[in-house]
Amino acid sequence: MNSDLALLAPAKPFQGHLPIQFQGVQLSFGKHSIFSGLNFEIAALGITAIMGPNGAGKSLVLRLLAGLLEPTEGHVSFGEQSRIPRDQIGFVFQRPVLLRRNVLDNLLHALGIAGVNPAERLSRANALLELGGMQHLAKSPARKLSGGEQQRLTLLRALAAKPGLLILDEPSASLDPQATSLIENIVLRASQCGVKVILVTHDQGQAARLADEVMFVHKGRVHAMQTTQDFLNTPASREAKAYLTGELLID
Repeated sequence: MNSDLALLAPAKPFQGHLPIQFQGVQLSFGKHSIFSGLNFEIAALGITAIMGPNGAGKSLVLRLLAGLLEPTEGHVSFGEQSRIPRDQIGFVFQRPVLLRRNVLDNLLHALGIAGVNPAERLSRANALLELGGMQHLAKSPARKLSGGEQQRLTLLRALAAKPGLLILDEPSASLDPQATSLIENIVLRASQCGVKVILVTHDQGQAARLADEVMFVHKGRVHAMQTTQDFLNTPASREAKAYLTGELLID
């Protein structure tokens, strides 16, 4: 754990114990309203899973959190701050986006962008490779890796800057159990080192393994915000219960 702390602990502490808040958030594209008066709080520590059917607005919540979208009205606050500097946010999309370089050079590039001292970059990159079990792939072309390996590299690259907030959009979708387990292990270790993790997932098992709390979203509204155990056992809304039992949410 001590080596993990040195490698993964946020470069800047993430907002103490103050929650992330959405206050009166509205989001519209033209005349099409996605969110209207969205209000909720996310714990500043631990792992939060966002769940809900396709089209519920989960990925848009992530983009609002990351500052990739601005609300039409209302605001998102992080403790006492209205936004987090981009270099304190790590974002992993569902589909990996990697440079046309080898695995090691992808990490070295990320460390360079993060402003890490050139004398420390190689040792940091090798430590990240060890964390992800990818030392043997250091010289392999990143874009020729398997899907699971590419996603693992993308996750390691997001952690290179030692962010305070790690945002994951279905990080293990379509991956096999072994690849999923490797990614989840990295996510858990990052959380244990003080990184706040927010992830979108459709996998109830993944939520149970990783998350401290679950936010359930349907049609642009938050229908439940509960501890993971409570959400999975006694969901707080009819819509959440229907989702967990596999019903189609049409209304």
